[in-house]
Amino acid sequence: MTTTTIRVDGLHVRHRRTTALDGVDLEFSTGVHGLLGPNGAGKTSLIRVLATAAGPTAGRVRILGHDLADRAGRTEVRRRLGYLPQHFGHYPGFTVREFVSYMAWLKEVPAALAPGAVERALDRAGLTADAGTPLKRLSGGLVRRAGIAQALVNEPAVLLLDEPTAGLDPEQRLDFRALLRALAEETTVLVSTHLVEDVADACSTVTLLDAGRVALRDTPAGLARKGTEAPEELGGNALERGYTLALRDHRSAPAGGGAR
Repeated sequence: MTTTTIRVDGLHVRHRRTTALDGVDLEFSTGVHGLLGPNGAGKTSLIRVLATAAGPTAGRVRILGHDLADRAGRTEVRRRLGYLPQHFGHYPGFTVREFVSYMAWLKEVPAALAPGAVERALDRAGLTADAGTPLKRLSGGLVRRAGIAQALVNEPAVLLLDEPTAGLDPEQRLDFRALLRALAEETTVLVSTHLVEDVADACSTVTLLDAGRVALRDTPAGLARKGTEAPEELGGNALERGYTLALRDHRSAPAGGGAR
């Protein structure tokens, strides 16, 4: 029996006069789940609420059985959460190992377990050879990998990644997808991206957001099948065509029609 680890009911988020999320209902269980959508679709707003970095305007969010409206629930979720924001802060003078160690301390990884946890996170992110290098001397792609390592250091039950492949070269992206597949059995991973190919190989489900609403929930294979019905000018491959066609279908549907 599949256990729901993330449940979102009627989620609304407003930023001043802009509605970022408009009545979103979603559930996720263990596995890797892709969150797709154009810029401004609401992906980052959803990830930030799930990461407890921002609060909803309305609606209810439960993660690992804890209601995020409850202060104690939020605290417990944060202990079991890994989060890579789209833009994350770091100390340029820290070495990679020092940065990941510092994040392990912030996440309350027990002192006796922290050194091993740091080395495992560095290894999984492919950073063992660069562990002693100051962050200010790394390329943008390696800094991004340091962000992935800090998100993994507490061995989270829920991992939230916002545009994780930004700045990674093609080989690094392949390594990242292999890491996602390795995490799939025990972790609920939500990967927010506007790149369709990022979800093709590693994700078990795809959620498409558009203008703050759920436009489609499917599998990568299902999205690709949808693309076989679309003209070639909508994209270079079936998955891209399915993505574009799903967006067009959603935008042409009557108001309140919901996801297909």
